[in-house]
Amino acid sequence: MKKTIVLLTGIAGLLLLASTMPTMAADEGAGKKVTITGMGKCAKCALHETDTCQNVIEADEHGKKVTYYLTKNDISKDFHSNICKESKKVKATGTVKEVDGKKELTVSKITVAEKE
Repeated sequence: MKKTIVLLTGIAGLLLLASTMPTMAADEGAGKKVTITGMGKCAKCALHETDTCQNVIEADEHGKKVTYYLTKNDISKDFHSNICKESKKVKATGTVKEVDGKKELTVSKITVAEKE
């Protein structure tokens, strides 16, 4: 009887472990850490794409313009006053994921880029 309980407990543990493995792998691939340099703009004021202010970064990648929509977090919100009325070159680090065909950047750091 004790052997059966130990065996069933072991199987249950392995099933639990196996069921969480795909979730862990999906979380790791959900966002890739990148550093992006481009023009920081307001999606409402400069691009006229949204009804509310939102930070975006337009970057040139391989000769194409790519727009990154910054997710709303404290870092993005605190930085917005720098680019709301005037577009500026910025450098941002964070994780990128694609949502509904748009690239979303969750910033961990953003600064106005140095003039070259």
